[in-house]
Amino acid sequence: MARRSSDLLASLLAVAVLVALLGTASAQQQWFDEKTFTTEGNIRVDNDGSGQVASLLLDRQSGAGFFSKQKYLYGEFSIQMKLIPGNSAGTVTSFYLTSGPGNGTNHDEIDMEFMGNSTGDPVVLNTNVWVSGDGKKEHQFNLWFDPAADFHTYTIIWNPKNIIFKVDDLFIRSFKRYSDLPYPTVRPMEVHATLWDGSWWATRKGEVPIDWSHGPFVVSYKGYNADACAPMGEGKPPSCAAGSERWMDRVPSAAEMETVAWAKKSYMSYNYCEDGWRFPQGFPGECGRN
Repeated sequence: MARRSSDLLASLLAVAVLVALLGTASAQQQWFDEKTFTTEGNIRVDNDGSGQVASLLLDRQSGAGFFSKQKYLYGEFSIQMKLIPGNSAGTVTSFYLTSGPGNGTNHDEIDMEFMGNSTGDPVVLNTNVWVSGDGKKEHQFNLWFDPAADFHTYTIIWNPKNIIFKVDDLFIRSFKRYSDLPYPTVRPMEVHATLWDGSWWATRKGEVPIDWSHGPFVVSYKGYNADACAPMGEGKPPSCAAGSERWMDRVPSAAEMETVAWAKKSYMSYNYCEDGWRFPQGFPGECGRN
């Protein structure tokens, strides 16, 4: 009798695990819908067998993007992306958080922007943090793989202690909070994903514009996940689901900071804390502390 009860319990646990896995897979498959996102421009939604794939198209007439209808105050946000193959110079592909349009004093933003490349050159990933309309905190990296050959996962973790940027399982940057320095803590943010013409800026500081003979340009997104807190109103703490402490208290470990150092040493192409021309009056406060 005890053996039978044990077998039954094992069977029930196996079913429960299977149901949980199927639920997760279903959520991944159906991540893109009109209840979750507002869309703009030319977007195609397909299914590659593992779930939905949203493809953004850029041509001479229009770029494209999708934007979360929900705003968040802290969270872990990730998505898989396959970038433009071949010559993508002049294009900008993004995955970022923003409190709203414009660059005014009420604007916060956390950016992962991929600047298109001429064939054979590395794709540059630009990471940046804006607080109260002030950006200029870029770390740029030459990606060490071909981001158009397959999907890779890009993650932003935003909590009261730091902002962490990840590529696949590697930590590449941590923007630490200091009590006396600006940090995004009060403005809820939407999730944005866009593809647009950045000829004036993207490739070699605008030296190489888009070659439209290679268009339309296509970027594909899948596997989106937002494990985040919802704002409840001014002066009230955000509403967070059970388990949010997994990322809410997250800071890089010593081993993870080693990958940050590796990315900086081997692949960083721009560091605002080393750009004396840009800051003739002195570097931002965090530069001397990190």
